[in-house]
Amino acid sequence: MKLGPKHTKLAGYTGYLTQALIINFPPLLFLTFINTYNLSISSISVLITVSFMVQLAVDAFAAKFSSKLNIRATVVTALILATVGITGYSYLPEIIPSPFVGLLICTVVSSIGAGFVEVLVSPIIEACPTDGKSAAMSILHSFYAWGHAGIIILSTVFFGVFGLENWRILACLWTIIPLVGAVAFMIVPIYTLEGDKPVQNTKVKKRSPFRSGIFLVFFTIMVCAGAAEQAMAQWASTFAESGLGVSKATGDILGPCAFALLMGVARVIYAKFSDRLDLQKAIYLSSLVCIAAYLVAALSPNAVISLVGCALCGLSTGIMWPGTYSLAAQKIPRVGIQIFALLALGGDLGCALGPAAAGWIAELFGNDLRISFAISAIFPLIMVILLLANKKDRRKDIENGNN
Repeated sequence: MKLGPKHTKLAGYTGYLTQALIINFPPLLFLTFINTYNLSISSISVLITVSFMVQLAVDAFAAKFSSKLNIRATVVTALILATVGITGYSYLPEIIPSPFVGLLICTVVSSIGAGFVEVLVSPIIEACPTDGKSAAMSILHSFYAWGHAGIIILSTVFFGVFGLENWRILACLWTIIPLVGAVAFMIVPIYTLEGDKPVQNTKVKKRSPFRSGIFLVFFTIMVCAGAAEQAMAQWASTFAESGLGVSKATGDILGPCAFALLMGVARVIYAKFSDRLDLQKAIYLSSLVCIAAYLVAALSPNAVISLVGCALCGLSTGIMWPGTYSLAAQKIPRVGIQIFALLALGGDLGCALGPAAAGWIAELFGNDLRISFAISAIFPLIMVILLLANKKDRRKDIENGNN
């Protein structure tokens, strides 16, 4: 059987399922880590921050050396590292003197894998010779959301049947996903973006993306999108259990699981109607809804309504990340892996900043995550301001006769 773009996309989906696993499985165990290894909430904040800072380092590395990377070998290696890191959670904290250091090592190894998956899989899918690229990007990123939800639901079922004390077995079982992805990327075709192809005309020089004002806007939007998404995603389970007083199973299903499901729904809906929707307006409206969602979660005196706010945050952040990728691919000439890597760097910077700030603010106010969520509404607010400013600048360009 001849393999083509369809099979490359399927391999890409396993990559984003892997990323969902690396980012969202450990938070389900945060309270378990705290109780089992006698850790503080600030120690958990360190794990979250390190995870995304490592991914930041990978993004920067890929942006610098994108032209020298063997794409296939790098993606396969990344998925193998993901496997090693996730399985390490099951035994490394038990065999070294400091359990926290063991958790930290596993976080670093798996995050290196997640970083390269994020940087490389999106441009691989963008390069596939198919129509409807923004829809394809949205579908790809929806698999992150489906993976997030599936991990929560299946993990909750596993814990209900076999007990939370067997979480180490589950960690090993989840590594089937990156192993399948590694095998898939060994055999599927890998396509190249226009910006990564050699320039035929020697008089034409690639401009640095740093010289593009619009790139800086997209970069900042990615920072805020990552912060808005992960501040809620990383702390929703803990917020539901400790802040709202619901059981772990109920909190996981109604908090982070509903968040992930609605995120996936938003991405699929956009993929279906992408040819009829203005992407920039869609991101703008999503940012407004995100502000409201954070404030509802933070300020509502009712636990159920607060959980609805958590879930709506997932719906509102759904198209922010893939939408910004697609918008940048449309607006920036000769987009290549370097651009995707730099945008991913911005997103991961936000992913590190958002949940870390939420954890530190909560600890400052007696572990009150409500205050953290109220302050986190600033991230989508900044996105609204940037999108409005960009729209006004674009209107001036049109009035002046510039394209």
